[in-house]
Amino acid sequence: MILEGRVAIVTGAGGGLGRSHALFLARHGARIVVNDLAAEAANAVAEEIRASGREAIWFGGSVTDEAAVNAVVKQAMAAWGRVDILINNAGILRDKSFAKMTIDDFRAVLDVHLMGSVIFSKAVWPVMREQAYGRIVMTTSSSGLYGNFGQANYGAAKMALVGLMQTLAIEGAKYGIRVNCLAPTAATQMTAGILSEESLTLLAPERVSPGLLKLVAEDAPTRAILCAGAGHFARANVTLTEGLFIGSEDDAGEKVMREWNAICDRAGEIVPDYGFTQAERETASAAENGTSPTAVAAQ
Repeated sequence: MILEGRVAIVTGAGGGLGRSHALFLARHGARIVVNDLAAEAANAVAEEIRASGREAIWFGGSVTDEAAVNAVVKQAMAAWGRVDILINNAGILRDKSFAKMTIDDFRAVLDVHLMGSVIFSKAVWPVMREQAYGRIVMTTSSSGLYGNFGQANYGAAKMALVGLMQTLAIEGAKYGIRVNCLAPTAATQMTAGILSEESLTLLAPERVSPGLLKLVAEDAPTRAILCAGAGHFARANVTLTEGLFIGSEDDAGEKVMREWNAICDRAGEIVPDYGFTQAERETASAAENGTSPTAVAAQ
């Protein structure tokens, strides 16, 4: 029981991947708060967990409703006095090519995936800071990491969650809060009609959820992007190549074009510890190549 005594909130847990996550965490000892827009579905999953001999409560409400989200956290605190784990899983799809997509379609997906995760993370943040312990998992996607036709809204939201993870992990480090991303490939209501029956069987949500254990355990990493599907697990990284000093002369643009392959060479690329690594590398490269701040100012 690796998660014995821990309290976990799982959003969008009334079915599909969220239900699988909730059941999995419960089996490993966590007390579960099942959240879903559909109250009956949330209640049913909580009952399923209790029937297995574990503890669970439920709360129906949208992740975009700040009052409802704060009420979920208060309910967890009233029941168990702490919140250790937050799985931001709730999501919707509004797939269309960008040419046909309305701004409302775009905004609706960002509101649920991105702002829903922001609102819930913000609600648990002071609790986790106070108890000096927290594990938050954002649900990103290969559609955000690498793109996918017809999912400009979904991809934008999912990549934004990676940026949110990166900064919250940095800010939460001194409070024992670790923040990671899970990029699942799973057959759920959102993927119905898209994949073959054989693929749907292989991509059962239950074959994704085991990846959560490492992301929320005592020895969890932080700022990891774990890709999971069909029982296969891999880690994705946002990297930075060594690059090349070009300078800022009149022909710098042409030089960038000529040296494009060298700039993109992935040999020696790194995973930066923080965003300012880029600026540090750039200024160091300029200094090494004899460019002074005075000379830049003069230009």
